[in-house]
Amino acid sequence: MKMKEEHNNVSKNKWKRIIEKKGFFPAVYLTVAAILLTGVLWYQNLDNRIPETQTEQSDDLGNDAVRGEYPFDFNQDSDPVVSQAETVRLPVAEGSQSQIVTKFYDFEKDSEDQEKALVLYNNKYYQSQGIDIAASSEDPMSVVAALSGRVVELREDPLLGFVIQMEHDHGVSTYYASLTDVQVEEGQEVAQGEVLATAGQNVYGQASGTHVHFEIRKEGTPVNPEVYFDQPITEVRLPDAEDEDEDHNNDSDENEASAQNETEELQSTRATTNT
Repeated sequence: MKMKEEHNNVSKNKWKRIIEKKGFFPAVYLTVAAILLTGVLWYQNLDNRIPETQTEQSDDLGNDAVRGEYPFDFNQDSDPVVSQAETVRLPVAEGSQSQIVTKFYDFEKDSEDQEKALVLYNNKYYQSQGIDIAASSEDPMSVVAALSGRVVELREDPLLGFVIQMEHDHGVSTYYASLTDVQVEEGQEVAQGEVLATAGQNVYGQASGTHVHFEIRKEGTPVNPEVYFDQPITEVRLPDAEDEDEDHNNDSDENEASAQNETEELQSTRATTNT
């Protein structure tokens, strides 16, 4: 037991002499600093390896492209792009000085509007199936395609002058009369806004002066062009279809009002019963 205590005393004295040496604590500080510095350098080196890996991947992609091997399938079928329907435009060039002098004859309009839609020819009045757009100045007025389509008819009429008829999508066709200096041919595909001819004069619409007679037809039936200017071609409908839509809306309003009245009556009955 005594020998063990002497051994412990010797060990303590040994460590005490080491700690009391002049360079002990500086050596400890340097060792700790070296360990911390080594850890920082290792962490920085780890960050630098990540961009290198990304660069190697980019190089691999570039090498694949050089060899004609692409990691992406560019030949894969893509979803079709839905094209936006054209809007109906005035059949005269932008900036033209013009005005509508004859309107479309609509049986639903009042007598004043109907009078503006009558054409006097050979001492008789005829109902206009389109509109007459007259030039407001003496400058030539270019007539343009109101919609993209194909010229299906081109003829010269003794009463109407040159006549052009075009077909478009959705069962819509357009009709141009009182023309001169025609610029298109039958069977030609024409883009919207492309010049068809120049407005002129004819025998039938003599009172309109220099003008273009313009019609829009849905499945062969004339409709009011003024209703559809600046509207998508898909909105052009037959008069019967428009009346059906209006009747359907009216029926829906009536059904909704009837349901509302029934609800109010039921609530009133319940309130009376509870009382």
